[in-house]
Amino acid sequence: MLEIFNKWYRRYLFEEESVLLLVLLAAAVLLLITIGDILTPVLAAIVLAYLAQGLSNQLQTLGLPKLLAVLVAFLVFIGVFFGVSLGLLPLVWRQTVSLVGEMPRMLDELRQLLVVLPERYPDVVSKQQVSEIVGLAQAELASFGQRIVTTTLASIPGILTVLVYLILIPLLVFFFMKDRDQILDWLGGFLPDNRPLLRRIWTEMNQQFANYARGKVLEVLIVGGVSYFAFVWLGLNYAALLGLLVGLSVIIPYIGAALVTIPVVVVAVFQWGFSADFYWLFGVYLVIQALDGNVLVPLLFSEAVNLHPVAIILAVLFFGGIWGMWGVFFAIPLATLVKAIINAWPTRDDPPPELAEQP
Repeated sequence: MLEIFNKWYRRYLFEEESVLLLVLLAAAVLLLITIGDILTPVLAAIVLAYLAQGLSNQLQTLGLPKLLAVLVAFLVFIGVFFGVSLGLLPLVWRQTVSLVGEMPRMLDELRQLLVVLPERYPDVVSKQQVSEIVGLAQAELASFGQRIVTTTLASIPGILTVLVYLILIPLLVFFFMKDRDQILDWLGGFLPDNRPLLRRIWTEMNQQFANYARGKVLEVLIVGGVSYFAFVWLGLNYAALLGLLVGLSVIIPYIGAALVTIPVVVVAVFQWGFSADFYWLFGVYLVIQALDGNVLVPLLFSEAVNLHPVAIILAVLFFGGIWGMWGVFFAIPLATLVKAIINAWPTRDDPPPELAEQP
């Protein structure tokens, strides 16, 4: 057993930089698992700074001085940030509360639909089964309402935290953009001067992270905005809430689109039934999903991530489990990072004789 470990060590950890990279990866995972929640505003600011840095770089290529480009990009970020925080989120919250209030009526309509099933299909569904289903749904609805009230009361102290974040995150974004080079140089001072492996991985993943974050945010805004205006045009209730859900669903590949279809279909069925309006809505929704997958994604992500769908799903489950929503958002680039590290990791297929002879 010891000999097997020695061979593995001599093959994969024969360089100092390999050991350092392994330590850095272990430390990063440990930080995410233990204090990931505490670091949330810092991580959020880093992501938002990545997004705003793209606009700043474009302005600098047009001839604007660096500080002026940073200020313009920061002002654009501030407008979008507070526009979403103070404009969209309150509207979504009101529609969520309204939807929760409508649930008893929806449940009653569902009960009326289920009552006729035993008469039409007595061999498949019995009245007792219908009663059990309705009773279970009522119990779950009551429990859900109680959890909403409890969560609302418990979140009152969290409002102060949100207010702090509304001030802290923009400040961090500004300084991350303004002093980006100094911060990176300071962090690089803790690493060895000769680090070709780390430089190669950092250069590749820095570009991929930035492109992915900016592309994914644009995809969320475009899909969510188009869905919202389509729902409003068709007269669907809770258009802002459902549009936001459809936009956020693109963060989770494959799974998100399937999950968000359920609330859209349920709200449409209870509003219109299986009428022409429902089929129009469902057709428009399918067109939006098709255009997103076949047109928008190839345009925003010109460099396709060569990952198998099983690998993407496993990455979503793993990183989402240890890092929450941020892990879900960055599951694909993190999986790409793991793949890049595996491909770039130095190996020694034939150890030198002096190493091979060691016990």
